[in-house]
Amino acid sequence: MKFIPAKIPDVILIEPKVFGDHRGFFMETWQRKTFAENGIDHDFVQDNHSKSARGILRGLHYQIKQPQGKLVRVVQGSVFDVAVDMRKSSATFGQWVGYELSAENKRMLWVPPGFAHGFYVISETAEFLYKCTDYYAPQYERSVLWNDPDLAVDWPLVDDNPPVLSEKDAAAPGFAKADLFP
Repeated sequence: MKFIPAKIPDVILIEPKVFGDHRGFFMETWQRKTFAENGIDHDFVQDNHSKSARGILRGLHYQIKQPQGKLVRVVQGSVFDVAVDMRKSSATFGQWVGYELSAENKRMLWVPPGFAHGFYVISETAEFLYKCTDYYAPQYERSVLWNDPDLAVDWPLVDDNPPVLSEKDAAAPGFAKADLFP
């Protein structure tokens, strides 16, 4: 497994070793010792699975209390996955990184606590899996507007059409008005 620090070093792109032949493939997606040795020393308490159609954008979400670290991957289709540093004390505060994650490339992304996270579906559909380091707590959930000019996330919009958003995500505040981590 390769652990590749992003331009925001706390975010880590993971490329698993994939063993394949005419029968299919095998890959390890989580192993406590290997991940801890590579800077991801967390326990996971919850797994989530979502399916979305092309053009849907989910995010940018975070929990201001009970922050969740997320280990994310795609098992069907392709998404553009984004992490935004929401930690005021961080040298990379307000910066973002984004990667294509797909069933084909089998990459995973570690999004640490203190980051907002979101993804945009670029394939016909996508199934997205993620492990979380803390439980979902709706009372602490926050969002940042997906197209906030202060963040300037370069979303690869299909045919330059606006994404399909939930009402909550469409009404999210901009980065300047978002609740932040210390």
